[in-house]
Amino acid sequence: MISKSLRVLLLTTLLSSALWAQHNLTGTIKSDVGEPLVGVNIQEKGTRNGSISNTEGKFSLRVSSGDAVLIITYIGYERQEISVSGQTEINIAMKGSALQFGETQVVGTRSYNRSVASTPVPVDVIDMRDTPSKIGIPDMNQLMQIVVPSFNSTKQSGADGADHIDPASLRGLGPDQTLVLINGKRRHQSSLINIFGTRGRGNTGTDLNTIPAAAIERVEILRDGASAQYGSDAIAGVMNIVLKKSVGEFTGSVSQGFNNADPGIKSIKADKTLDGATTNLNANYGVALGKEGFVNFTTDFVTHGRTNRFTNPKKWPDNYRTQFGDASSNNLILFANSAYPISKTTSVYAFAGLGYRATDAFAYTREAGSERNVVDIYPNGFNPHITSVINDYSLSAGVRTKLSGWDVDVNNTVGTNKFSYTIKKTLNATLLAASPTSFDAGGFQLTQNTTGINFSKFFPSIRNGLNMAFGSEFRIDNYQIFAGEAGSYKTYGKVVFSIDGADTTFRPGGSQGFPGFQPSNELSKNRTNTGAYADAELDITDKWLVATAARFEHYSDFGSTVTGKFASRYKVLPDLVIRGSASTGFRAPSLAQIYFNSTFTDFAAGVAIDKVVDRNGGPIAKALGIPKLKEEQAIDLSGGITYSLGEFSFSADGYLVNIKDRIVLTGGFADDDPDIAADLQALNVGAAQFFTNAIDTKTQGIDLVAGWATHFGSHKFQTTFAANFNKMSVSDVHTNKKLAGKEDIYFGRREKLFLLASAPGKKANLTFDDKVGKFGANLQFVYYSFVKLEDFSANTDYYKQRIVTNLTCSYELTKNLVLYAGAANLLNTYPTHQNPADSETGGVWDAVQMGFSGAMYFTKLNYRF
Repeated sequence: MISKSLRVLLLTTLLSSALWAQHNLTGTIKSDVGEPLVGVNIQEKGTRNGSISNTEGKFSLRVSSGDAVLIITYIGYERQEISVSGQTEINIAMKGSALQFGETQVVGTRSYNRSVASTPVPVDVIDMRDTPSKIGIPDMNQLMQIVVPSFNSTKQSGADGADHIDPASLRGLGPDQTLVLINGKRRHQSSLINIFGTRGRGNTGTDLNTIPAAAIERVEILRDGASAQYGSDAIAGVMNIVLKKSVGEFTGSVSQGFNNADPGIKSIKADKTLDGATTNLNANYGVALGKEGFVNFTTDFVTHGRTNRFTNPKKWPDNYRTQFGDASSNNLILFANSAYPISKTTSVYAFAGLGYRATDAFAYTREAGSERNVVDIYPNGFNPHITSVINDYSLSAGVRTKLSGWDVDVNNTVGTNKFSYTIKKTLNATLLAASPTSFDAGGFQLTQNTTGINFSKFFPSIRNGLNMAFGSEFRIDNYQIFAGEAGSYKTYGKVVFSIDGADTTFRPGGSQGFPGFQPSNELSKNRTNTGAYADAELDITDKWLVATAARFEHYSDFGSTVTGKFASRYKVLPDLVIRGSASTGFRAPSLAQIYFNSTFTDFAAGVAIDKVVDRNGGPIAKALGIPKLKEEQAIDLSGGITYSLGEFSFSADGYLVNIKDRIVLTGGFADDDPDIAADLQALNVGAAQFFTNAIDTKTQGIDLVAGWATHFGSHKFQTTFAANFNKMSVSDVHTNKKLAGKEDIYFGRREKLFLLASAPGKKANLTFDDKVGKFGANLQFVYYSFVKLEDFSANTDYYKQRIVTNLTCSYELTKNLVLYAGAANLLNTYPTHQNPADSETGGVWDAVQMGFSGAMYFTKLNYRF
């Protein structure tokens, strides 16, 4: 069916090409010191027609006429408007802007004379002008998951807070081992720590869905360890999100999508009233402030409906969930980015975000005959819903100036993420028929405030150029847990439950689905971090670059650490470059890993178990000899080549990341264990888990990226191939004397496989993009290799390899309006289904990278005025 569709599309585009006459244009863009610039935006004024420069600074564009005007923009350089005037080739020199100097030009280097093509480490640049429209997904996490093979973000179901914030990571490492920046400034993390049944278990991460795609000019992804350059959290790499600065244009889109509610699997039922209906409205507009200043505003609203892919009770009569799928959400975000020059060498800047998200996720089914149900309220049993309100605020402001030839940037960035739970369609079984069906269950909040000063200077007369940079940073973190209402956690007496007058048990208290945080869980903890760094990049010759960096950091709660990095790049030929780096890294335990504590309901093989997560240093952790958390330490080695010839480019980079003392959440220690039962029973605990530096891991892999762009006839065609080959192993498990011999509980095979499945061993993306006249098409294949997990019956569950097909077609209705229509997962492909009685999620699929909601069809109207 696809081949027929492609034949129709090709015939249509060829017929259109015969009627379409445009002006061909090529060119090269370089910096004011002659370096080719990659990722420069070239746009035909008054249209959506544009291009982006490649690794050699070259671009090609088919404009509407020889009288067209080009708008050239690149961060750190002055905006230019250039008339084509009938030319077929234009060479452009970008001039550095006093307004924008000091802003991170390309992540991975502090030299403002450096482009991606000349950095000694691998950097991906994702142009965000059209990418969201071609993919059709408004979710930033899922968008990056499709576009970047080394990036993984996994949808969850029945995983408490992770249903509301997707865990995401680079190269299969932890969500908290990737640092996220906005305009080069540290972005605060989410207050959520992943606990139950989720990827990234035991980790915190950054919620990318609090940053609207409509506000982003481009995303830079540094695929290399960078703790020495940027500090904690940068073991796996760095993602820098560059916000828009455009003025005088009103742009945005309106889109509507829905999922295919039929999974085509007999053992699965689908609720067609819950088909993931998604609506996205966004708008972006910039206002000029004087000659060079600007303020750019973005408003983004996304509403996403639930999906339900539940097991057929005729096929699976026991241990099934009647509600299983993606959570619903309503997401409203406001963003602003601004800068204003107050002199020829000094400017002030600020950017801010305000986000509100309300979500609704399925918890596990409580059957009618369970001691966790009250038949007077729910005669047929019930499905609790975990709803949340997530408030996210951020503000960054600073001054850039020159001081004795040095570029100086003084900045303060503050961010807060607050996560509040309300449990609905639930009850407290110990209140019997008098129980409310909704409870405020409390939540948590994280606030980070970072103050920094950075200096940078380029010395052109030292060898072929030396760039020096140094600076310092002071950060204050605050983590809070706040309690819910009493009914969400309290047990109101030992209420007896019996079946036919026979077996009797005591009913559990608290709200079913998610017991609320108790007053004993409440806390507000602070810590400070002081850091200082220095780095240098020297062009020894015009072919050979060496770079080095060192960083010192002191944490108020666990001490000091020093990290370093060395990198080099050598141009064997003008178009062939070899590069490599070696670095040490660290990641301090997050405040949530140190202090999080809660009583929660876990499920093992469909059976509810109430557990305690005790904080590090808490009474249960002390009784069992759990040591104080310390920093994770890493050694990161990488090496690769890049090659470019005309419109073709290729890169291959291998990496090895050894991490010592990784922080994980242990398995559950039960009160029937003869060696530790007395300790747990004395503390009235049935089962307990802890955060601890339990394991060492080794991750090795290769990233491949290739691209080719050309014109033939009236066609503007480009294809890209990107792949990640990744292998992780757990080399050691650290227990203490009291728990020696209990490695299978501490971090057993099931937990290991769960960690190793954070990324598929192989993931690849092959994309074909064609534009002719007013028509365009984007065809994409995403490959996921097999994944294996262990279920609750100790069986190995194999998820076979899959290829997911995405297709989007577009048509320019006018020069201001473009219509897109397409499908993500066009062929409605699902993972291999498993036995829901033993799966982690209680459904027929565990949380694997390709998701479990099937095809999503969408239409989108983009506008530009």
